Amino acid sequence: MSENTNNHGAAYKVLSVRTNEDTRAQLEVLAQLNEHSVTEETRLALEHWVERCSPDPAALRLAEQVRDEIECEAETKRQAIAAVLGGSSGSSAKPPTRAARQPSPRAQLFSGSPT
Repeated sequence: MSENTNNHGAAYKVLSVRTNEDTRAQLEVLAQLNEHSVTEETRLALEHWVERCSPDPAALRLAEQVRDEIECEAETKRQAIAAVLGGSSGSSAKPPTRAARQPSPRAQLFSGSPT
């Protein structure tokens, strides 16, 4: 992905989206009606989707689970680095183990499965 800036100095990263011809044609019509480019219309739609999903309690619970997974993985990596460097961090604890494998929180969010 490359990075661009708008006329206000905000940085944007390029995102390629694959869609079928019908959706693309509808998007082009909507962009024309709204006097936007297809890129701008897509960006606005994505921003709206993010705003709509962000306050959802299920999404918030899953975000917490994802954050916990990231923190657990980070701790495991910190301990691995400490072991490689000769244990200079003073921690001799074993890396944390993961609980039984469950569907990822992201998969649950998009499948609508209860948590």
